[in-house]
Amino acid sequence: MDWRQLWEIASAPDNIPIVALLFFVPFFFWYAFRQAFATDRLIRRLGGDPQLAKTHHRKIEPYREIWEPKLHVWPYLLRVEFLAALIMTVLLMVWSITLDAPLEEPANPNLTMNPAKAPWYFLGLQEMLVYFDPWIAGVVMPTLIILGLMAIPYADANPLGNGYYTFKQRKFAILSFCFGFLVLWLSMIFIGTFIRGPGWMWFWPGETWDHHRLVFEVNRNLNEILGIYSQPWVGLVGFVAVVIYFALFGWLIHKLVVWNDFNKKIYERMTLLQYLILQFFMLTMLALPVKIILRLLFRIKYVWVTPWFSI
Repeated sequence: MDWRQLWEIASAPDNIPIVALLFFVPFFFWYAFRQAFATDRLIRRLGGDPQLAKTHHRKIEPYREIWEPKLHVWPYLLRVEFLAALIMTVLLMVWSITLDAPLEEPANPNLTMNPAKAPWYFLGLQEMLVYFDPWIAGVVMPTLIILGLMAIPYADANPLGNGYYTFKQRKFAILSFCFGFLVLWLSMIFIGTFIRGPGWMWFWPGETWDHHRLVFEVNRNLNEILGIYSQPWVGLVGFVAVVIYFALFGWLIHKLVVWNDFNKKIYERMTLLQYLILQFFMLTMLALPVKIILRLLFRIKYVWVTPWFSI
């Protein structure tokens, strides 16, 4: 195992933000869940003591007994924001002075980098290009991400958990976010940085990036595996497979939504439009790991092949 290769990747100036993510994201997730569990303990305490619930404040932080019921923006908030801006400015200045920017020679069409990687914040999209058509991975999926973030506040029928950290009252929302952000988005950035080497081939951490490596892997469409090559049967088989996916995983998502009495109450508050929006975006999000598994384990390139698009 050549761990020097891994160190060269991690110590590259343009990969420092990704290395920082490996430390900062777990820390802040731990800190947020620590606060959420503390609030959950307070909720259970107030639920068991109605008399205390009439007088006790509902939040753990930033409430203090000596504080007034209302605080002015100045100087309390602006003072903290000003100090944070100063600290961040100093940090960026030190960063820019001590680390050289990864600038290279002007683009040469006769000499292409291998691997040619996008900036770290686009590596997730570049990894998605392995599993989807370019216009789906580069246009449709990012658009759905933006639309999903816009639709979440309107589709969320849970009135609890607004303005304070809590896990008990927001389990489905928090777990869905953790799956989408940690398991899907950050993991693909990690794969694009540390796993994908020359030719965008898969190298495990510690393996030497061999530029002469050849991998003879045959990826086939679902219809080719089933021995179907003529239209309209090719499109029909893919359509049936997609319908089965939506039916099966839609049923699983429904079971997750109503898996306890608390979630059932939230489900009963949702309108049909809110529920359909939830199902659509959850099924779209789950389609990515399903497609990755089909590609890596079963060498299936596309499930649904049509003259206009392929999935």
